Amino acid sequence: MGFEGKRAAVTGAAAGLGRELSIELSRRGVAVALIDIDGKGLDETRALLGDTPAPPLVIAADLTAPDAPSDILGRIERDWGGLDILINNAGFGRIEPFLEMSAATWQKTLAVNVTAVAMMTIAAGAIMKRQGQGRIVNLTSPASRMALPNYAAYAASKAGVDSITRAAAIALAPFGVRVNSVAPGMMDTEMQRSTEADLARIEGRADVQAFLDERTKRVPIGRRAEIAEVAAAVIWLALDAPSYITAERLNASGGLDRD
Repeated sequence: MGFEGKRAAVTGAAAGLGRELSIELSRRGVAVALIDIDGKGLDETRALLGDTPAPPLVIAADLTAPDAPSDILGRIERDWGGLDILINNAGFGRIEPFLEMSAATWQKTLAVNVTAVAMMTIAAGAIMKRQGQGRIVNLTSPASRMALPNYAAYAASKAGVDSITRAAAIALAPFGVRVNSVAPGMMDTEMQRSTEADLARIEGRADVQAFLDERTKRVPIGRRAEIAEVAAAVIWLALDAPSYITAERLNASGGLDRD
């Protein structure tokens, strides 16, 4: 415990890593605003939190809707009086062969993974600037540094997250706000499973499990990440990391991303 009174907002909180982050933050005494487009998933996450000293906010919203980030952060500030932590975890990815990529895929990927992250960071950063403190953690990916012809929109969007993280860290540093990112690598989430199933199909691999096993062998540690392991890295930056750390990218990818 020890973090009672802290307030955090987690996007993509309806499942996967976002759900795990919300549960762990709540266990440490942090009030959590659960944000996602999936209202049913949010209700399930809320139920998993159980009775908490700090009641969570449940906000079902499309982060790509006009003014959604400012409206969400405005509600949080009205209800809680401020915000200490923002975790930009919501993401979208779609597999398409490079020469068959559609404008619709690019538009949605960039809207969710880049524009929404930037707008949420701006809206939260303004609150944190007034407070003189705060922490923002963005979810990036080893994909941002890789040549992925069947996943180019996603890879490009995560390169955008890296750029936003660095820019925001420098802009907000004078006001006591720290901005960092975590690159998870291969993690057993629904998005990871569906992405790899699509990759196997495009590459003509009928034996999906053999395909997954080959991909896992690329990880130097020799296995995929547990969701709880990645959550621990994110929460460390959000709560425990020294305040001198900012503009950093923490690779929690088992050595897949080694720079």
